[in-house]
Amino acid sequence: MEDDSEAKALLKVCSIIFVSLSYCYFIVSKIPKGKMRLLFILPILVLYTILPLSLSYVFTTGITSSFITWLTSSKLLLYSFGLGPLTTAITGRESDVRNLTHIKSFLTFVLMAAFPIKIKDSTTSYSKKSSKVLPLNLWSKALISSILIAICDKYGEKLQVGVVLVIYSGLLCCLVDIAMGLSNMLVGPMMGLELVEPSNEPYLATSLQDFWGRRWNLMVTHTLRHTVYNPTRVFSSKYLGGKWATALGTMAAFSVSGLMHELIFYYVTRVSPSWEVTWFFVLQGISVTIEVALKRAMGDKLRLHWAVTNPLTVGFVMGTGYLWFFPPLVRNKVDLRSIQELQSLYEAFISFFKWVR
Repeated sequence: MEDDSEAKALLKVCSIIFVSLSYCYFIVSKIPKGKMRLLFILPILVLYTILPLSLSYVFTTGITSSFITWLTSSKLLLYSFGLGPLTTAITGRESDVRNLTHIKSFLTFVLMAAFPIKIKDSTTSYSKKSSKVLPLNLWSKALISSILIAICDKYGEKLQVGVVLVIYSGLLCCLVDIAMGLSNMLVGPMMGLELVEPSNEPYLATSLQDFWGRRWNLMVTHTLRHTVYNPTRVFSSKYLGGKWATALGTMAAFSVSGLMHELIFYYVTRVSPSWEVTWFFVLQGISVTIEVALKRAMGDKLRLHWAVTNPLTVGFVMGTGYLWFFPPLVRNKVDLRSIQELQSLYEAFISFFKWVR
């Protein structure tokens, strides 16, 4: 009964998203870009902050709040001013902002708005073809996730804290890639386009700048770059100069990321914010800013072998994650609920497979 209730709620949420995006395509697109168009889009942005509250499962709530409340709202915000992917003509690659044209079709508009996707652009550093150290695909990540979930379910209470941290970090990495990878798998063939992969082997990062800027959760990185970092940097450079403007833009992007994660955590926990996850991202922003400043000051003198920088980078992210990112989720048993939901999904899949046979 509870599953049926969640399914009905999810169907209602999807219907609202479709209708609201139809409004943005057929009506808002007729409004001149700028403040007036933003005024017409504001009710949709407010609506998207309410939608996740109608869901109760961790994954449906988490995905809706991440995809719609955060990413879709950011795209619509850019769209208000004639920028971003919703103003990009679909030609097989993303053109320079100055060459943007209107959306070719309603379907393209809806898919680009609702899913965390980005057209692959050969001029972007993280989209250039390169051989991967661990060429994991969607199915191998799903297998790894299943193994990690089984370990947590059977031995969770017996495992040491450090082992649990590694498992949760790996599971988070795989699940984010799976959720966004499925979006690519669904939308890519429909649009006939090659899309940017969700991440670029973040476990191989050799610096915090490398991890957050070029490897981890590239859709969020791209969104923050265009909605927070670039506007902050451009505006503040008039008063602070290039270096300080870059630092301020970095801190603004990480701070907004922290606040958005705090909001997502509220949706899945339904408890008052503890601000731990916000501090986690603020700390990452401070660390990236210091790292960039040291690189500029010391240049080649700071260059260390990847065998040193990789474990230091990944260890720092995981260690600070253990202190401030995971505690709100563990304290409110979101981890246990997530595992139970995944097990239920797996059992339903097996039952369906047996029924088909």
